[in-house]
Amino acid sequence: MNNEEAAEKLRGWFSGRLPGEWFEGRPEIVLDREEITVIGRLPAPEFGDDVSEAERAATVEGGIQRFREESRERRVEIALEAEHRFRRKVSWGVAVGDEKVMFTTLSVPVMTRLRQSERRVLDTLVAAGVARSRSDALAWCVRLVGKHTDTWLADLRDALQHVDRVRAAGPDVNS
Repeated sequence: MNNEEAAEKLRGWFSGRLPGEWFEGRPEIVLDREEITVIGRLPAPEFGDDVSEAERAATVEGGIQRFREESRERRVEIALEAEHRFRRKVSWGVAVGDEKVMFTTLSVPVMTRLRQSERRVLDTLVAAGVARSRSDALAWCVRLVGKHTDTWLADLRDALQHVDRVRAAGPDVNS
């Protein structure tokens, strides 16, 4: 099974498992080798013109917190079932308007080899107080690159999905 088929299977399974009243539309399912991330869209509260930005932000934050508390037990049940079935940890988050809040995420160690010039970049970030450690500095760099190259990374992921489809359509070499 290629990545695209695995993602479709996961989307279908979660769509069938999640209570229909939880989210607006289908949740976003993000998959990698270790983790399944489920991000559902909560309805945005409606406000009158006389509501301040602070009150709007507090209302959104309160709604997210309410959903998190009220759904916790059921989310844990679904996550345990999915973790057993798909052999990956499950993380949860919600989106309201432009805001995305993650409840849980997995932090996975990744081995890498860096040359001295690359290590010096990390050490500079640590010395400047941007990061607490080389590990934090590397994570910061990855987030920064991801933020500024979203379109390029999306194109690359699409190309990889195309490669998966072409491979799946090719001859079966295990026969």
